[in-house]
Amino acid sequence: MSRTSGRAVVLAAVAALGAGLLAGCAEDSDEPGSASPGGKDGNGKTTVTIGVFGVFGYKQAGLYDEYEKLNPGVTIKETSIERVDQYYPQLLTHLGTGSGLQDIQAVEVGNIAEVAARHADRFVDLGKAEGVDKSSFLPWKWAQATAEDGRTVGLGTDIGPMAICYRKDLFKKAGLPTDRKEVGKLWAGDWQKYVDAGKDYMAKAPKGTVFVDAAGGVYNAAVSGNAERYYDKSGKLIYKDSPAVKEAWDLAMEVVDGKMTAKLKQFDKTWDQAYANGRFATVSCPPWMLGYIKEKAGDKAEDQWDVAPAPKPANWGGSFLSVPEAARNKDEAVKLAAWLTAPEQQAKLFEKQASFPSSQAAYDLPAVAGAKHEYFDDAPIGRIFADAAKGIPTLVVGEKDLAIQTAITDVGVLQVEQQGKTPDQGWDAALKNIDNALDQ
Repeated sequence: MSRTSGRAVVLAAVAALGAGLLAGCAEDSDEPGSASPGGKDGNGKTTVTIGVFGVFGYKQAGLYDEYEKLNPGVTIKETSIERVDQYYPQLLTHLGTGSGLQDIQAVEVGNIAEVAARHADRFVDLGKAEGVDKSSFLPWKWAQATAEDGRTVGLGTDIGPMAICYRKDLFKKAGLPTDRKEVGKLWAGDWQKYVDAGKDYMAKAPKGTVFVDAAGGVYNAAVSGNAERYYDKSGKLIYKDSPAVKEAWDLAMEVVDGKMTAKLKQFDKTWDQAYANGRFATVSCPPWMLGYIKEKAGDKAEDQWDVAPAPKPANWGGSFLSVPEAARNKDEAVKLAAWLTAPEQQAKLFEKQASFPSSQAAYDLPAVAGAKHEYFDDAPIGRIFADAAKGIPTLVVGEKDLAIQTAITDVGVLQVEQQGKTPDQGWDAALKNIDNALDQ
């Protein structure tokens, strides 16, 4: 969940990332990579094991306890590995050997295309599982986990519909509107308008502040609203000539050139500290980011932050629950995965953990439809993120999607932003890094 290298590592977990990106230590864990205990425990109960990365929130939201009460013969045991760049290689190793697998394995959105393309036969087809209603999920989310032969290798957990979180106090001092509806109008329909609003902000910026946290965040938000970014629908690599990539890259370079960014690497300690110091006025903001901002900005910034719609619908983050064919307790695992991703449970998870549902059927449930966030001046986050989710295009996610994006943001953009390289030099550095990633 988002969850999710400096930024490469975190985005891998995040992009990466719903909420699980942000942190997570192993809880109630066996040694990572050990064989799934499974089977019956001393009390005759079936132990269903689930492997995740970061914090998926099921335990924290009480969903495991609820399921165990509904199913007295089942015990759930979760293993969490903090970083997805450690979790995913282990998963591939265990798939190759057919051992060491948990009954349920989480898969991050940046890896789901590779799983569906190369390993679909090693997972249960959850599209045929009892209790799973395909129509309850967003079509684009369901499609991401569906292989060419029609097998659905994972059930969507959360997604990351984009908004913009902004500091009302800083906007006011810079002469910009503060009401979330008026703020949304500043950049409605066009990321260029967002950058233009940044220019207006910088003209009267409060001392020591800038418009945005990082140029990489601008790039990520802008590129993520396009169906085709790094691959086209046929699976062909197009990142070198992609209109979506060029537009997002140019926007990122424009905010660097305008000295609008705090020159930070997202999810580094300096980024965290900048929240506490009120260093920047806006950040691209999926639902899981709300809790992060609240934690890092602290009580002194309560009611100073607010949430407005992003210029265009886009997605950042999200994961899936999959059941390996080699799972020791396959039938019980399928039942649990279906239950955890059902609309009612997704709504509860949003209410408790801010993980936004991939189940569109959850959007009309009170826990989502009426959701407000006290820290963000009671922003109607349920409505804002649901509206964004419905407009997200069906994203084409290729096998090396995450590696390509990380190279562009963490190598290319950062070299320009932090090291003073030219845009051409930054782009060339990103391409070299991508070439290395594609060769692996």
